[in-house]
Amino acid sequence: MDFQSKKLINDPNDVVTEFIEGLIENYPGLQYLDGFPEVKVVLRADVSGAKYDKVAIISGGGSGHEPAHAGFVGEGMLTAAICGDVFASPNVDSILAGIRAVTGPMGCLLIVKNYTGDRLNFGLAAEQAKSEGYKVEMVIVGDDCALPPPRGIAGRRGLAGTLLVHKVAGAAAACGLPLADVAAEAKRASEMVGTMGVALSVCTLPGQVTSDRLGPGKMELGLGIHGEAGAAVADLQPVDVVVSHVLKEILSPETNYVPITRGSRVVLLINGLGATPLMELMIIAGKAVPELQLEHGLAVDRVYTGSFMTSLDMAGFSISVMKADQAILDRLDAPTKAPNWPVGAEGNRPPAKIPVPLPPSHSIKSDKTLSRPEKLSPQGHILEAAIEAAATEVVNLRDNLNEWDNKVGDGDCGSTMFRGAVAILEDMKNYPLNDPAETINEIGASIGRVMGGTSGADSLEAAIAAVSKYGGASAGYRTLLDALIPALSALKEVNIMLFHDTSFAFFSYIPYSSRNFMHWDQRLNAGDDPVDAFIVSAEAASAGAESTKHMQAQAGRSTYVPGDILASVPDPGAMAAAAWYRAAALAVKEKYNTA
Repeated sequence: MDFQSKKLINDPNDVVTEFIEGLIENYPGLQYLDGFPEVKVVLRADVSGAKYDKVAIISGGGSGHEPAHAGFVGEGMLTAAICGDVFASPNVDSILAGIRAVTGPMGCLLIVKNYTGDRLNFGLAAEQAKSEGYKVEMVIVGDDCALPPPRGIAGRRGLAGTLLVHKVAGAAAACGLPLADVAAEAKRASEMVGTMGVALSVCTLPGQVTSDRLGPGKMELGLGIHGEAGAAVADLQPVDVVVSHVLKEILSPETNYVPITRGSRVVLLINGLGATPLMELMIIAGKAVPELQLEHGLAVDRVYTGSFMTSLDMAGFSISVMKADQAILDRLDAPTKAPNWPVGAEGNRPPAKIPVPLPPSHSIKSDKTLSRPEKLSPQGHILEAAIEAAATEVVNLRDNLNEWDNKVGDGDCGSTMFRGAVAILEDMKNYPLNDPAETINEIGASIGRVMGGTSGADSLEAAIAAVSKYGGASAGYRTLLDALIPALSALKEVNIMLFHDTSFAFFSYIPYSSRNFMHWDQRLNAGDDPVDAFIVSAEAASAGAESTKHMQAQAGRSTYVPGDILASVPDPGAMAAAAWYRAAALAVKEKYNTA
């Protein structure tokens, strides 16, 4: 089903000119030719064509690939970028205007992605410029490795690898080399690079409807940067699998698209297609580097990761691999003022990871190693059952917590709690369960290792007073404290012992003034058994959690949510706290009664 897209634009016909105007406001080193809307050319503000004493590097094509190409105009890279309409080749007059604006006696090099319209229009402009006396050379870049040869007269498409060619050519021109040498370096670079893209969604042109032709759970391999069909549509796979497939296609000895063999030095470029978060791009980079090193036997000398040549709002990425030698690395490392050129890591790298510092207490403790006792005491069995029941309850509640948190927070409460609960279940085989105090310390360590967000911090703060102190919340603020405070208040007595003859666990009394839970105190005063008191306090926790529906949030992200939405769901943190508390209470009661 198609639906109208949402765009932060004015008139769809003006998006390119308005983009250029905004770009120039951001980067004073850039200018544009006053020829809107037909002529859309971005150029270096410090270059005057008639007086420019270096080879001018000119590229361009259809818009919609930002920051390419205008974002790479600057000393040491492009001298000018010719912008067509969205996904449309710039017209001949626009290209010719760019040539005239920046080309001096040294001539100009046109770097053109291999699309028919670009080749035709840039070629015609080059011929006309030559007839006017300009020195002009042209290099065509076709780095696509997704489609098998032969491709007829069309050839391989130009993709993000073109940016590496821009950088090599720009650095060569900045050194003052003549046009023939600059063109030769650019041509050699274009023959060393291969690219393949993967899309999770198609892009939407301004003013047009959004298509869902890929469908849920699908990805397209080898999709072009204009949304044109790729090599295949496949089920979405884990990123490790996708990265491995893409690299095998680029480096395939059968197609032999790039002259890269085991032992080669390479440059890696991870490019987002417009709607891919940087987090995902970094994950891709983190998988691609060791894959190139270990599976393909390559030395990865530079890594560039970001969104460089996009396809509007397309979700997906492309990977470019370029064979490198010291000459190419020197060109890539050369300085540039192009605003969107990334900084690639170079030189000897420090170790990727170092040990986590241990707290001082670990270094002064006795040599006795904490571990699970060979034989659990009766209280150890009860503690084990309580921990397992509480953690399992949180695991089972993950989806509900996330659903509630999607309405009143950031949607990750269940996932955060789940990570902590799973860590506890995995680590409890090593807990010193006969020692409740040390076991609580170890639970805190398990949670602290994997849980982030405010729930993780709350779990680490053993005392409610500390949670209130550092989190700023109190009773009635619509937080997890609204489950824990009434639970503890229900125990009434200071240091009520859960088990008559052991030092198994204590609950510190914290005052709670709300009248909603006074009847729990009254039940304890009537002489309830301490285990029953645990159940009673668990019921108080559940009631407190449910009551958060009627509270106005005063802490956490819920404070930004309208009251009518808050009234529809309880606080997720309070519900999680009440759930594990109740599960632990029931497990203690069952175990204690059978002990």
